[in-house]
Amino acid sequence: MNTADEEESMDTIEAVLHDGSTIPVALHGDGPAVLLPVSLAPHTAAEAETLRQWGGDPDLGPNLINGLAPTNRVIAADYEAHRMAHPAPQTLSPGNIAKDLLAIADAAGVDRFAYYGYSWLALSGLQLALRTDRLRALAMGGFPPLEGPYRSMLAVTRAAHAMSVQAAGEPAGPVPEPEPGDWDSVSVQTTEAQTQQFVTLYEALQDFDDSAAVLPGDLPKLAFAGAEDQIDYKPVWGGVRVSIGEPLARHQASLTKAGWDVRVLPGLDHMGAMHSVGHSWPAATRGSLPWTPTMKWWVSPTRVPHGMRTARRRWNCIRCTHSGGRTAAGWGPRC
Repeated sequence: MNTADEEESMDTIEAVLHDGSTIPVALHGDGPAVLLPVSLAPHTAAEAETLRQWGGDPDLGPNLINGLAPTNRVIAADYEAHRMAHPAPQTLSPGNIAKDLLAIADAAGVDRFAYYGYSWLALSGLQLALRTDRLRALAMGGFPPLEGPYRSMLAVTRAAHAMSVQAAGEPAGPVPEPEPGDWDSVSVQTTEAQTQQFVTLYEALQDFDDSAAVLPGDLPKLAFAGAEDQIDYKPVWGGVRVSIGEPLARHQASLTKAGWDVRVLPGLDHMGAMHSVGHSWPAATRGSLPWTPTMKWWVSPTRVPHGMRTARRRWNCIRCTHSGGRTAAGWGPRC
């Protein structure tokens, strides 16, 4: 599908979120509805190259949409970018995120829909599924549905917020551009409101017991992560370990018994597993969704682009978005 065809087949609407802000929503294709909180923002050639150097994929959102739109009604809204532009420092709670996602579906005129999210947008999908009966399928990538790193992520976000508060009191000056992949040298340039909203989110999740969370048995559920998805943060970032792949692998049997389709992707880290979806969907499935009782697998670790199967790379959208790391291309690799 060329650009002109995409523009002709795309409708754009707006949804009003819990804080009164409005988010643009793009509608593609026809068929069963699937909500994707992904980025469709265009990039210049220089921005795209910088994103690739940092492990990002400027084509991830379009790849997902183009792969699914031939047989699905794709509802695409860049919720992450919206919250960076319109922070909700005191109200970004799990319940309000669920309300926002439902508001997007309502604006699109759909009742039941499938949802796919990656990283913190995956945990948002889990919270959504616990609060509505409108989901027909849930796919979580880069965040385990059982033994999620809620406590360690609170430490990371609190550290980031403290740095953003400190930076706000310092005079502005030139910021040196770090070497691609050197996240420990990335400066925090997010505002207090931007980092506070993620502190609010993870504080609200401290009492959440994911082992007691019960989803409908007939809801198709998919969870995947890279086997090497683990980050050891230095003290400046909270001095904690954020484990994604290991708990998913450890609980694979119990999750499968509970009706989850679980996939632990060998040799992939946080970014690699995310890219495996965007690049395998269009080529491998031609737009077919796994939203059936058989939950056909749609992430293929054998189709990851060259260079993405590197174990233990430090590329990390959790640090980039929640903690405020900024590169020349913007907010770094986007989930």
